Amino acid sequence: MPADAQEGSGTAGPAAAQVGERPLGSRAPAFIKANRALHLTWQVGVFLIGLAVVAFGVVLLPLPGPGWVVIFAGMALWATEFIWAQLVLRWTKRKVTEAAQRALDPRVRRRNMLITAVGLVISGALIAVYLWKYGFVMPWTIPR
Repeated sequence: MPADAQEGSGTAGPAAAQVGERPLGSRAPAFIKANRALHLTWQVGVFLIGLAVVAFGVVLLPLPGPGWVVIFAGMALWATEFIWAQLVLRWTKRKVTEAAQRALDPRVRRRNMLITAVGLVISGALIAVYLWKYGFVMPWTIPR
């Protein structure tokens, strides 16, 4: 089989891009890619801005805020320039899609509903025992 026929056959292996995915590599404008020093400066700038966004996301993790969303936004910034970040984002998207598919499985949904129901029954029993033993008195109420 000629080499030309093999290219379009779709048997390029795992390194081949998935349907609808962009090719790997820098997305900098052409005039920036043309000059090596300017492209390196561009990449350093993208890296530092992405690093700041990822660091802010890490700070938001224990605080109330969208920490993971901010971290993935920083990764998306990095993915505009760095192949390693593009590969990490593709892997993450694939794993999230697989998890969503598993979560929609009827057996998994029934199991999750059963676990939730058992948790609610146990919580209700604990609240009932507390109310039976102490009544409707908050533990921080100070008698006068």
